[in-house]
Amino acid sequence: MPKIKVVPLNYYKVLEVEVNASDKEIRQAYKRLALKWHPDKHRGSSIEIAEQKFKEIGEAYETLCDKNKRSSYD
Repeated sequence: MPKIKVVPLNYYKVLEVEVNASDKEIRQAYKRLALKWHPDKHRGSSIEIAEQKFKEIGEAYETLCDKNKRSSYD
């Protein structure tokens, strides 16, 4: 059985912000993308894709908005 290689997410790319983004920029990006990809509001691609993107956005925000988690991540 072939092994599946898991590539970690780049949280900055997920939130579409620069590595040196401020807390305010991260929060604004999170709000914008959460509204865009929320499974209840998303129109377009499948619900499964919207749910996955929404989960990634939340995970990225949770990590980057916390100074300790962000420091460990960087």
